[in-house]
This record gives sequence, C-alpha cells and structure tokens, in this order.
Amino acid sequence: MVGASQVLLPLIVGLSIALMLIRPKGVPEVYWIGGGAVLLIALRMVPLKLAGKAVAEGLDVYLFLIGMMLLSELAREQGVFDWMSSLAVRGSNGSCIRLFTLVYGIGTLVTIFMSNDATAVVLTPAILTAVRKAKVQPLPYLFACALIANAASFVLPISNPANLVVFRTGMPPLGQWLLSFALPSILSIATTYLVMRAVFRKELRTSIDEQVEPSDLSANGKLVLAGLALMIAVLLTASALNKDLGLPTCLAALAITAVVSIKARSNPWPLAKEISWGTLALVAGLFIMVDAMESIGALRLTSEALKWAQGQAPAVGALLTSVVVGVGNNVVNNLPLGLIAGATVKAAHVKGLLANAVLIGVDLGPNLSVTGSLATILWLIALRREKLNISFWDFLKVGALAMPAALLASMGGAILMNMLLKTT
Repeated sequence: MVGASQVLLPLIVGLSIALMLIRPKGVPEVYWIGGGAVLLIALRMVPLKLAGKAVAEGLDVYLFLIGMMLLSELAREQGVFDWMSSLAVRGSNGSCIRLFTLVYGIGTLVTIFMSNDATAVVLTPAILTAVRKAKVQPLPYLFACALIANAASFVLPISNPANLVVFRTGMPPLGQWLLSFALPSILSIATTYLVMRAVFRKELRTSIDEQVEPSDLSANGKLVLAGLALMIAVLLTASALNKDLGLPTCLAALAITAVVSIKARSNPWPLAKEISWGTLALVAGLFIMVDAMESIGALRLTSEALKWAQGQAPAVGALLTSVVVGVGNNVVNNLPLGLIAGATVKAAHVKGLLANAVLIGVDLGPNLSVTGSLATILWLIALRREKLNISFWDFLKVGALAMPAALLASMGGAILMNMLLKTT
C-alpha cells in the first residue's frame, strides 16, 4: 500500500495542479485542487488527522487573505481605485510616458501596502477604465499593473501572501526583512520599469489629447484611506514585533469595514460575498497536498537540491536557486510552488541568503508568463471580460525580457547586502 501511495499520490497531486492551470471547460481552479484533496482523503492516502493539521497550518494565511480581500473590495466600492486612476490621468499632462510612470507608481504603492492581488485584480479594471477614457493604447498600463504586482511583492511581508507561505514557520522581523529585501526590491522595481519602458517605447511616444473628467474622492473614500493607513501601521508594528500578520490584518479590515458601513449606512454583507472564498479553499487544498507529499518523503529531492546549493559558493548557490524557483513558478504556479518551497526551506533548515533567494524566486518568477501566479491568471480573465485578449505568447514576449533582468538585478542586490551584513 505504501509503495502504491508513493506512486499514486504524486500522480493525483500533479494532475490536480495541471488541471488547475489548464481549467478545462472553464471549471474554476478550486474544484480541481479541492477534488484532488478529497480524493486523497477518500483513498486513505491522507489520514483525516493529517488533513486537518495541514488545513490548520494555513490559518494565518487565510486570515491575511480575508482581510486584504475585504479591504480591496471596500476600497473599490468607495471609489478609491477610480480616484487613484483619475489622479494618474490628470497628472500626466498629456504625456503617455508620464501616465505610464504614474500608473506604475500607484501600482507599486498598492502592491506594497495592500498586496499584489489588489494591484493585479482590483486596480487593473480601474486603470483600464481611465485609459480608455483618455483614448490611449491600454496595453502598457495594463502590463504595468500585472508586472509591478510581482516586482514589488517582497518590499514588505504584507506585499504578497506567498511571503507568509514561504516563511510560515519563521517570518523574519521587519528590521531584518528590510535589511534583506529593501535593496533587492528597489532593483526589481526599477529594472522592471526600465524594461517595460523599452518594450512599449512606441506606444508611449504618443500624446493624450482627450480630456478626462476628474474623479473626486468621497468622504467615505477618505475614511477608507485613513483606515488603510492605520492598518498598515498596525501590521508594520506586528511585523517589527515578529508577530503573525493574519489576525491583525483580518481584525483591522473588519473594524474599518464596520466604521465605513455605519457612517455610510450601508449593508456590509455584499462586501463579504465579494471575497473569493474559493481562493481560501484552494489554498487549504494545496496545504493538504503539500503535507501529503512531505509525508511520503517526496520533498526529499527538493531538500537535497537545496542542500546541494547550500554547499556551493553563496552567490552561485543563491543565484541558481532563484532561477530554478523563478522558472518553476511558471510550470506549477507560484501558490503550490511557494508551499513546496516553504516546506523545503523548513525541512532543509535553510536560512539567510539561500532562503531569501527562494522567496525572491517565488515572488518575482511569475512575471515570466501568465501561468506564474493565480493573481496573473485572474488579471488575464478580468481583461478578457473587457474584450481584451492577451495570449500566452503576448505576455511571454514581455515577461521573457522583464523577469530575467529583474531577477538578476534583485539577486545582485541580495548578494551585495549579504556580503555587507557579514562584514559589519
């Protein structure tokens, strides 16, 4: 039975992930992963106790996702993203280059403080509406949203749910995080910007002739912004104290939503319905699958590979690791890969530069193709609803230039910081 499990279990997991990426007949991702997890339990390859333990391990991630999704929907409902988009158009003064820079800057801020999912999924439609009103070619600005959502996703621990997954058993305190990732993040953001400026140079040479009516922020929208600022302060404090981020995020989001709903005399339940509960189930199913793979020793190969990298020169091992992980995102998606990488880092007892290289690969790697992250897949689906068809190859043409350049620059910064910290 054990021998059969060691063959059948990875097969079920691999097939579930493949179907999640392909989405036959448009069936949502959660059904393929959830179905695979249920099948593993039904075939007794995963005991109920192990499945329950695996699901419970993700509690901090679920709470973080709920809080961030709720705040994103609240901000969207109160016109915060529309206001930001109109600011970019109004501030462009007729220049497409200036508009691109402003959109990129707004996307950077939203990613850093509200997570990459908010940028890719919620900010993008608002930007699309604004640039259509300005009657300019929308692709440069839409790609800016998609790529900055990953390029800036390791500035802070709260910038990407994958950060909580990779470091779920040992999230570095805020000070240590900034020492490790501040310079790599700056280089990632700057390099991605320069590459996209070069790729879309023709589209950005034109001017904006159409005047766009300004979108003013309502009193409730200002209240949401104030609440977001307060929540960010709470989360940064929790991170500095090396506390879990999920519960503070969720409680802060609930408090902000309650205050705004009371002031606006609106029913908050529609906001709760907009939360992607299927995403939480998807994450839970992936936790079960990764723990199941670990229980049969299937992560031994990844642990051995990481230990081999640890035995190389620090710069060489870290660079190779980041490249392998970065490319691997686009084969299996960064959500399952992040879980596998986090479990591998824990099993191999890896810390320092090599662990940082794993995180940079997980966060930045999805910029290569549309299959790299769930946020990018949702970005693509949202654009298709707006009659914009961006193919796998269209994205790859940009990603094949932007991702490797940003990854090399970011890893150069990480290696430099590691050397400086060792000499001090």
